[in-house]
Amino acid sequence: MTGVPASAANGSSKAESSAPGTAASDRQADRSPRGAKLAAAAVNQASVWNVANLLTMLRLLLVPGFVALMLADGGYDPAWRSLAWAAFAIAMITDLFDGHLARTYNLVTDFGKIADPIADKAIMGAALICLSGLGDLPWWVTIVILGRELGITLMRFLVIRYGVIPASRGGKLKTLVQGVAVGMYVLALTGWLATLRWWVMAAAVVLTVVTGLDYVRQAIVLRRQGIEERKAALGETEG
Repeated sequence: MTGVPASAANGSSKAESSAPGTAASDRQADRSPRGAKLAAAAVNQASVWNVANLLTMLRLLLVPGFVALMLADGGYDPAWRSLAWAAFAIAMITDLFDGHLARTYNLVTDFGKIADPIADKAIMGAALICLSGLGDLPWWVTIVILGRELGITLMRFLVIRYGVIPASRGGKLKTLVQGVAVGMYVLALTGWLATLRWWVMAAAVVLTVVTGLDYVRQAIVLRRQGIEERKAALGETEG
């Protein structure tokens, strides 16, 4: 006899027998956060290559191709201009789909947030600069449109600490009319179609200015509200 109760001996032996399993589970628990982080990183890395981002990348790749087609053979050959229009149209169509797909199927990524607006400005800017360089479009139109786009983008970054300015219906209409107008100028149109594209571009310029002023108004209101909310929060903290 050892003087140790059987129940204690059995408990001790069970504890000893379960110790390896417990140690293994502890080691597994120690590794699980690390494994979860690796798995999450892998998912995030893979999500960059979703269909929405691929469409954005395609739009970026179309920019140099569009410029090459636009300026081919002096920039006035109707055949090359038609091909340039096709590249521009594909870019505009992908712009309509990539954002919708990203929001609908939860494919929003940091890459997409940065690359999508860059791709939008790049293809539109390239088209406007090419048209003005070839003498088809007055430079002041290009300056107004690009100045508005770059200015509003910068303003959004400046007020993002107070909130996000959502895209308005007017802004979406502006983008559509701009795309149609620029596309009509890319094509070598004559006659009444050339007159029509002038009016469409005039409408695009008006929408560009009006919606730009509306975004400025929203930014001022958003900033004022943000400052007031911060002051109120500080007052409550001090009180």
